[in-house]
Amino acid sequence: MKRILSQCYKELSQFKRDRLTVALAFILPFITLIIFGYAIRLEAKDIPLHIQDFDNTPLSRAYIERLFATNQFIPIAKGSQLSSSDPEEVVDRGLAKVAVVIPPDFSRKIKSEIPVEVQAIVDGSDVNNARVIQNSIRATTLYFLRSSKLQPNTNKVIPRIRLWFNPGRKESLYIVPGLLGIILWIYPSLLAALAMVSEKVQGTIIQVYASNLSATELLLGKGLAYLIIGILEMIFIVGSGMLLWRIGFAGDPILLLISTLIYLTDSVMFGLLIGSRAADRTSAIQAVALIGFLTAFLLSGFIYPLSNIPFPLSLISNIVPARYYLEISRDTFVRGTGWAGVWLFFIILIILGLFIFNAARYTLRRMQLPD
Repeated sequence: MKRILSQCYKELSQFKRDRLTVALAFILPFITLIIFGYAIRLEAKDIPLHIQDFDNTPLSRAYIERLFATNQFIPIAKGSQLSSSDPEEVVDRGLAKVAVVIPPDFSRKIKSEIPVEVQAIVDGSDVNNARVIQNSIRATTLYFLRSSKLQPNTNKVIPRIRLWFNPGRKESLYIVPGLLGIILWIYPSLLAALAMVSEKVQGTIIQVYASNLSATELLLGKGLAYLIIGILEMIFIVGSGMLLWRIGFAGDPILLLISTLIYLTDSVMFGLLIGSRAADRTSAIQAVALIGFLTAFLLSGFIYPLSNIPFPLSLISNIVPARYYLEISRDTFVRGTGWAGVWLFFIILIILGLFIFNAARYTLRRMQLPD
């Protein structure tokens, strides 16, 4: 135990003296939090909409007002419109994502209960955005007709929908807890990988051989040091997120704390595994970025639903620790169900951590370190 603590103290001392590493540990995670927290938006808003109203009646103007009242559309700037105001040209030039053309007999046909066609030209280059626009225009048109008493409400079933957990639809409640899992997987593992590979690059690995330090002691000593750094990162990131986005705990914070300790251990051991196999710092950084960041970002359910991941990539997502920590983090900040809802994810994190630790110890044993 004494040798493990000595190794931990040595790592912390080296970390404190290296200002670049300190910046990597705290400034870059904060920048990542700011960029992703403010840049990622899952709900389409401020969609440029071009209107060509050939009817120009109170009813057509009311329909236009209803479209903009959804807070999803904004009118295109007047100076950006083409001289011809042709809707196809406006969409082709990228000045608007959707153009709506109201025919000259719009009001007359509606009042005569004759079907009238309103043309909507949608930019389909972004499939998700086009689907949002299409559904919004259809729903707005139906609501306009019913609210104006132009179409009787004949529905026998009227759904009363209530959003649970996040009634205000705050995207930060979804993004920021997810970012906690991404950040705590990338940066502690990157720091640990650089520390391990530096032993080989700088030749200080010879001191490890001379001290007869075992592979387990080396892993536990270095891992404990970067686990402490990871805990400080977690406190800094959680505090920043709660301050900037006004989010709070919906469930038991003890659950998040214990799960974070396990998750950080997985992250650090993953970094030590990468560092023990990498030949230099460049390859270590590339390995953490490729294996760690891409899988945590794309295969964890951070943005894209896990059900959308095709086979066989869906199999890889089952061994991504970030996938299970994100469920725990979002439960703590949003749902608040506690241990009853996430205990299985907690167990899986422990199993994955043991697997990563044994893989790293096996790699160090191949470097002729005693077990």
